[in-house]
Amino acid sequence: MTKRIPEGQEGLIPHLTCDPCADAIAFYRKAFGAEEMSRVTQPETGKIMHAALRLDGSVLFLSDDFPEFCADNKPSSPKALGGTPVTVHRYVEDCDAAFDRAVKAGATIKMAPEDMFWGDRYGVVVDPFGHAWSLATHVRDVSEEELSEAVAGMAPARET
Repeated sequence: MTKRIPEGQEGLIPHLTCDPCADAIAFYRKAFGAEEMSRVTQPETGKIMHAALRLDGSVLFLSDDFPEFCADNKPSSPKALGGTPVTVHRYVEDCDAAFDRAVKAGATIKMAPEDMFWGDRYGVVVDPFGHAWSLATHVRDVSEEELSEAVAGMAPARET
């Protein structure tokens, strides 16, 4: 009997539009140690219609940008849109090492790693395809009281 949910693909699966997708697969392998599971290409163009990677024991779907198949004929990659409001978060054993690996592979620094009030060592990079990735290592447990006090003491960001 066919399984309604494929083995190993339970839960949320991010699906990223990347331009070009083949380069993104190579980047994620180099920067994050992802393993390619599958790839389906459009015969006429060679563009990737669907790819699956395994990263940190989870699945990540990718595709090239295909505005011609969208109802509004508009591109949907972060590069085409000028950015993204979405960040993909990863807990890693060593935030600084993972951050350095991503930067050496071609990511740009959005926020260098630092110890945060919520107990994580945390940094953010943007991959060459416009996707933001936060990398964190949990370094200390923080009580609800400590967390509340830290948030209450934060000043709002000001426009310059």
